[in-house]
Amino acid sequence: MEDNKIKWTPYLASAYAEGFCEGEGASQDDQIEAWQYLLDSGLCWQLQGWYGRTAKELIDQGYIKVKDIKETIK
Repeated sequence: MEDNKIKWTPYLASAYAEGFCEGEGASQDDQIEAWQYLLDSGLCWQLQGWYGRTAKELIDQGYIKVKDIKETIK
């Protein structure tokens, strides 16, 4: 990944995940990072069903990882 870190917001992560507006033409690394943000924030479970189903697929395929429950409680 490049050094320029993206400051993720719910809108920006959704744009990268779906490939619209700012996310159009995003690299695969940036898309995975966006999905990781959506998972870490819990948004992928709160948005329309496609987000949750896609997140589950990405978890199952090893692209994104569920954080340790102890980490999320802190």
